[in-house]
Amino acid sequence: MPTLIIQTNVETPADHRKKILEDASSITAKILGKPESYVMVILKDKMDMLFAGDAAPLAYLELKSLGLPEERTPGLSADLCYFMEARFGVPPERVYIEFTSPPRHLFGWNGGTF
Repeated sequence: MPTLIIQTNVETPADHRKKILEDASSITAKILGKPESYVMVILKDKMDMLFAGDAAPLAYLELKSLGLPEERTPGLSADLCYFMEARFGVPPERVYIEFTSPPRHLFGWNGGTF
């Protein structure tokens, strides 16, 4: 159930969206060591956003995953910031990431919960 939500003020050209979503899905599975068949990626681009009073490229990410290892969040942050810089041109110092590990009974799928 890993879910990566990307919110950014950077506009993604229509012809690049599919590739960016595929790359985000792949890296999420890889960095979490989970099957990509469970990964969901949501991209919300061209949003009205400010960081430090400036509208230069920025992003807010949410990474949710059952059993997310808290001790690995610094490395996960580095990987996701690298991805945002490489794909969107957002420098790491303009990225916030919220990591969440919901309890299994509070995450639904397929008419039930995990």
